[in-house]
Amino acid sequence: MTKSVKQRIGSIALVVENYDDAIEFYTQKLQFAVVEDTDLGGGKRWVLISPPNSNGTNLLLAKATTSEQKATIGYQTGGRVFLFLHTNDFWRDYESMRNNGVTFHETPRVEPYGTVAVFQDLYGNKWDLLQLDAEVETL
Repeated sequence: MTKSVKQRIGSIALVVENYDDAIEFYTQKLQFAVVEDTDLGGGKRWVLISPPNSNGTNLLLAKATTSEQKATIGYQTGGRVFLFLHTNDFWRDYESMRNNGVTFHETPRVEPYGTVAVFQDLYGNKWDLLQLDAEVETL
């Protein structure tokens, strides 16, 4: 009997300038939690962060060490929205993030699929804060 394919994306690497600055931004401004912070030696760390009550994909904070990597900080997707933060209460999270100094690129808008607004992290990566209509009950 052949096993069915079962896969998932465990982590997404986010290139950062400084581990501690990134941890502070994500935990203080977005209320993420540090899942793991392991010293790997030589200034390298394995840092995983995750949104509150998430049971899915983590962000792996990857410190840039070369000039090529440093050039991608804040621009990993060429200026497009990079990551999508789903929520079960858009307005709660939007107001909390604004009160914590997070920069939004637009006012919230209602689309056929839900409520969304683009914001940026400390390095300028663009994110969508997004509440899909179907996620009101499922998150």
